[in-house]
Amino acid sequence: VMSFMGIILLVGVVVNNAILLVDFINQQRANGVKKLEAVVSSGPLRLRAILMTTVSTMIGNLPVALAMSEGGEIRQPMSVAVTGGLFTSTMLTLFVIPVVYLILDDIKDWAAGRIHRYRAYRRFKTRCAGKPLPIPSPAGAAAAAREPEGLDAGVTAVK
Repeated sequence: VMSFMGIILLVGVVVNNAILLVDFINQQRANGVKKLEAVVSSGPLRLRAILMTTVSTMIGNLPVALAMSEGGEIRQPMSVAVTGGLFTSTMLTLFVIPVVYLILDDIKDWAAGRIHRYRAYRRFKTRCAGKPLPIPSPAGAAAAAREPEGLDAGVTAVK
């Protein structure tokens, strides 16, 4: 039971660290920084805040993990689970969260592009419903063929 309580505490700290990282990435992107550059630069810039949160929690758990107090044997599994989980999750936060952010953002961009193309197609289809498509006349094609090309295209000579 105590280990599960520690895991709930661990999830809260890990989510806080991930929110710190992703929020800073989004702030940089809102300021006009490219996606990859924002992701790469946010790790070192937010490292201090993430480490302060993690290390302070680990140091606070150390006396409980070593069972240095009366009745500490009951709370020791919780502290060990939190300390070990914080160590691993900090590494995962710094390396996995940016990669997952990039993957999910690419999926979002892809889906938004697909939706945009679909909506444009539907608008075109409803606008042209029942109307025949325009077929170019042979006279128009012949006039286009007589047009001069090159640097003087579109310039008529004055007589």
